Amino acid sequence: MAKIATLSIGEVFVGAKSLKKLEAKLSRLQYLNRHKTKFSSNWKKAQLKIAKLHRKIANIRKDTLHKLTTYLAKNHSQIVIEDLNVSGMMANHKLAQAVGDMGFYEFRRQLE
Repeated sequence: MAKIATLSIGEVFVGAKSLKKLEAKLSRLQYLNRHKTKFSSNWKKAQLKIAKLHRKIANIRKDTLHKLTTYLAKNHSQIVIEDLNVSGMMANHKLAQAVGDMGFYEFRRQLE
């Protein structure tokens, strides 16, 4: 269970994990597109499906972050966040996908 935020009162917010949920579908679409002739009609249609799925993943992540940051800004007068080395965590191949899926940098940017 990946937590994006934990408040001092013990309230825990779980991240959306949009990529994790749709990873199998994305993988399948990319697999099916692998051997198509580049720039053919079928390749373009497959690329469009892949792009739509990427957009859906991004929109789920954005929605979760916007709802969380809005809730925090409206209901709490003082917010303190931990200074995480996100780029360092992204360099670790075991953590990178989970960290990227949570959107920590965007979370901090919105709070600021």
